[in-house]
Amino acid sequence: MTTPFPYEHGPVPPPECPAHGLGVGPGGLRRLYGPEAEQDPHGLYEKLRAEHGTVAPVLLHGDVPAWLVLGHSENLHMTRTPSQFSRDSRRWRALQDGSVAPDHPLAPIFTWQPICVFADGATHERQRGAVTDSMARIDTRGVRRHVNRYSNRLVNGFCREGRTDLVADFAERLPMMVMCAILGMPEEYNDRMVEAARDMIKGTATAVQSNAYVVGVLTRLVERRRREPADDFATWLVEHPANMNDQEVAEHLRLILIASYEATVNLIANVLRMVLTDPRFRARLSGGHMTVPEAVEQTLWDEPPFTAVFGRWAVGDTELGGKHIKAGDALIVGIAPANTDPVVRPDLTANMEGNRSHLAFSGGPHECPGQDIGRAIADVGVDALLLRLPDLELAVDENELRWVGNFMSRHLVELPAEFAPRSPQDDREPPSMGRPSAARQDWEVQSAVRHTAPTPVRAPLDPAHAPSAATPAGATATVDGSAEALSGAAGDGTAGGRVPRQRKPGGPARLWRVVTRWWSGD
Repeated sequence: MTTPFPYEHGPVPPPECPAHGLGVGPGGLRRLYGPEAEQDPHGLYEKLRAEHGTVAPVLLHGDVPAWLVLGHSENLHMTRTPSQFSRDSRRWRALQDGSVAPDHPLAPIFTWQPICVFADGATHERQRGAVTDSMARIDTRGVRRHVNRYSNRLVNGFCREGRTDLVADFAERLPMMVMCAILGMPEEYNDRMVEAARDMIKGTATAVQSNAYVVGVLTRLVERRRREPADDFATWLVEHPANMNDQEVAEHLRLILIASYEATVNLIANVLRMVLTDPRFRARLSGGHMTVPEAVEQTLWDEPPFTAVFGRWAVGDTELGGKHIKAGDALIVGIAPANTDPVVRPDLTANMEGNRSHLAFSGGPHECPGQDIGRAIADVGVDALLLRLPDLELAVDENELRWVGNFMSRHLVELPAEFAPRSPQDDREPPSMGRPSAARQDWEVQSAVRHTAPTPVRAPLDPAHAPSAATPAGATATVDGSAEALSGAAGDGTAGGRVPRQRKPGGPARLWRVVTRWWSGD
């Protein structure tokens, strides 16, 4: 058992001190911020694991002490035991003694608010119940239609160019478009909202102002929904029997918007990076050996959208991972290090598809309630993008890719990609395969030996089943002679005809699986 933070009552270097630029602070403890933590977080986790085991003392911004929980089982115990580790940040001893100022860079994250994420017991059940009940009312198929349509619209914005930044032009925009529609404020989607959502959790000098902007937008939405109810998430929270006041509703909307946005942006970017940089990953995906949802799940293990979650606060003196935790100590849920804990994952190259025991969405009573929505945005968005641009290739050398972030998340600065230019599609319709480029007809592994995807060839029709002159325009004659309407209803992006029957074995099986999966909304 070790003594916690031996330096915590000693002097702390001023912010301008050169020591703040190093990875080690007072007492020889490692900083969870700064260049080392941002550029190589996984390397930092392994150093901490080697030095301290499954629970390590670390320093937050301003060299404020906290505990980073690295072990998988220790994280599960902490998140599932609110009687020992509370979510109420007012218990933090550093706040009580003034070590952490109200304008601390992480204030938007830890400042107590009347929302479920800072509550335990009956209050948490009441507020969380309102959120989960409202989540249950979301039309999942409707969300998928939104994702398809918005993905198509975003691709239309750059498809003529033959080159794009998949982070700035796609991953950072799609989740905000979808979440604004779900919450009930599609008119509020703009560049300022995207910038504020990314900035407010970075611990920057402008984080507080960005938070104020988002809160202002959501407060006006709540006031409007009190006057003018609609069929959207904001109205459902306002009208829920939990009887939350306007501040509670606005703060819960802020929590849902920012958490889901940041997580989904990073998830989409990470999946696309794997597609463009990992030949084995891409080969398994393009070869039909791995579905897009399975690719997303593998990414949640390897590159979780949130690397850590701050925080938990010790209710009383206790022990975790062999460390003595004092009442009021701050603890951090180590998502990324828990996912690489050698006790549960000794081989980091092992296939984890279908295994959801990762902690990408935390655990216990505070586990993310909107994780299925995030998965749907990532699944459908990535699938729609690859349908439109199957020949995507990384436009720079892989070692030129850069990341920025803080101890809570890490995201790509940009992901330059190139492809054969093509014409836009009607963004009222869901994406289609279209005609493959003459220059590139595949998105298989780019190696010395090119693997060209097969060109779909229609099976010959039996003369007895040839399409008649009565076959309606815009329909397609299938191999069994039936005509299938493939056009969607204008404006809503839904399929207008019945789902086509399965082709005979002679058809291109992988292409057909992609089309039928989209059509069914899966």
